[in-house]
Amino acid sequence: MSNILIIEDDAPLSNGIKLALQQDDFLFSQAFTLESARKLMETIEFDLLLLDANLPDGNGFDFLKELRKSSKIPVIMLTIHDMETDIVTGLELGANDYVTKPFSLMVLRARVNTQLKNNTGFLEQKTIIDDFMFDFDKMEFRKNGFIIELSKTEQKLLKIFVNNKGYTLTREILLDKIWSEDAAFVDENALSVTVKRLRDKLEDTPSKPKYIKTVYGIGYVWTSR
Repeated sequence: MSNILIIEDDAPLSNGIKLALQQDDFLFSQAFTLESARKLMETIEFDLLLLDANLPDGNGFDFLKELRKSSKIPVIMLTIHDMETDIVTGLELGANDYVTKPFSLMVLRARVNTQLKNNTGFLEQKTIIDDFMFDFDKMEFRKNGFIIELSKTEQKLLKIFVNNKGYTLTREILLDKIWSEDAAFVDENALSVTVKRLRDKLEDTPSKPKYIKTVYGIGYVWTSR
């Protein structure tokens, strides 16, 4: 599951990008200001930023310059500035790619996939949490060294949880990401059943979960004491 943050103040365009890039392995967050983007980045570890150059509370180029002091996260600039000097400035400041508006959503999708693919070499292939070892590439999951058999749906749910540790995920988001286009037709009870099965396989005491906590009235969060 790749976490993508869209920093774009044009709501219809932001929603259009999200719709065009919707895939099983993409989880989106949207920020319409730099302030809201910074707050999201404090709690979520993103794999890619789509960054508009002009935002209500600041300049995307300045934000990128600030970001590059502490992070190598891939950034694709989205901007109406198509002069060669602007493109060079964006790239020299650390942008991984530069897309000028208006742009083809199909082309943007290809560029997003390229950046995520290029970045996989720097990502940990295995996730180690306490007594757990999760290898989503090999679909191998262990607790205390013992194999845990997970269904494809349980694997999807687990990957979303561990990639968003400490971040409350609503039932709507989970339904959408796990069942994708069929989410509107899936009984919400299916999510509750999948969470229960995952707890039964991972938790020492499923009735008093340490990791997969229920946030009543909202959804679930992966946490640990």
